[in-house]
Amino acid sequence: MGEWCILSLGVHLPKLAALGMELEKHEGKKENETTVDEFILLGFTGVWELQVFLFAVLLVTYIMTLAGNLTIISIIWADHRFQTPMYFFLSNLSFLDILFTSVISPKMLINFMMHSKTISYGGCVAQCYLYFLLGTVEFMLLAVMSVDRYVAICYPLRYTTIMNNKVCLLMMLGCWVGAFFSVLTPVIELSRLPFCNVNVLDHFFCDIAPLIQASCANTHFFEMLAFISSSVVVLSSLILTSVSYSYIISTIVSIPSATGRKKAFSTCVSHITVITIAYGSSIFMYVRPEQSYSMDFDKVAAVLTTVVTPLLNPFIYSLRNEKVKEVLRESWANFKPYFK
Repeated sequence: MGEWCILSLGVHLPKLAALGMELEKHEGKKENETTVDEFILLGFTGVWELQVFLFAVLLVTYIMTLAGNLTIISIIWADHRFQTPMYFFLSNLSFLDILFTSVISPKMLINFMMHSKTISYGGCVAQCYLYFLLGTVEFMLLAVMSVDRYVAICYPLRYTTIMNNKVCLLMMLGCWVGAFFSVLTPVIELSRLPFCNVNVLDHFFCDIAPLIQASCANTHFFEMLAFISSSVVVLSSLILTSVSYSYIISTIVSIPSATGRKKAFSTCVSHITVITIAYGSSIFMYVRPEQSYSMDFDKVAAVLTTVVTPLLNPFIYSLRNEKVKEVLRESWANFKPYFK
């Protein structure tokens, strides 16, 4: 009996050893796929002097962005001359720009001055979600603003009836709801990616590209999902904007007087400029050959979309809009005696 037990054990020992190795391998793999608690953001550079310089420049830019957009919002809501659909949407665009840059800039500025440039896992996912949520809302809002310009120029007598307060509120709500659901699923899938204890992101915020690079899973499905979602949003808003402006241009061309054509077109110049910057910077950042991809290039492009564009928008609308300039001059005249 003892010999049979020894023989049986001798036969099964290799199988038990193999099973143990498989279990150990499985446990090791499972351990490696443990989600990290925080990420380290490498940012721009490790040179302290350059970090201080960038901190100063970007801090001034952030303050100017807040000041410019808050000024636009204040004068629109304080002056009865701006109680029209066009300025309602413009005030919402300024509000979006404040939120958009505030999702990225404060943490980026803090990291410039900190030795440990970390962000929690939950904070990273939240930042990524808010970044794409607000960007999607802005694309949809720009498309809605093109529809507003279409109604104003093609149906001027019915403009206030068609674009009433209820319609404007519903259009704005539609932008937020549509953006919420279009971004939600890709970010949920992103939060499920394993990172195999690799928590270093070569970026200054939690963008999709560095998160994909850090993940140890097959990200093909997620990349396809994100591509389809972003393509639907960008293409639908671009098509709506293009169709609206094709009718706008057709109507402007048919206006008999040169003065009338100039006046009609002037109401669209600021919006066209903002659209060009928004689509141009996004294409510059995300639509390029894979061979030319560079994380340093990506960081510079991200600064354009997250810092520079929100700064430019209020200046574009204030410098190109006579009514806004008139109100700013009046406001300065009222406050000027206090500075003497």
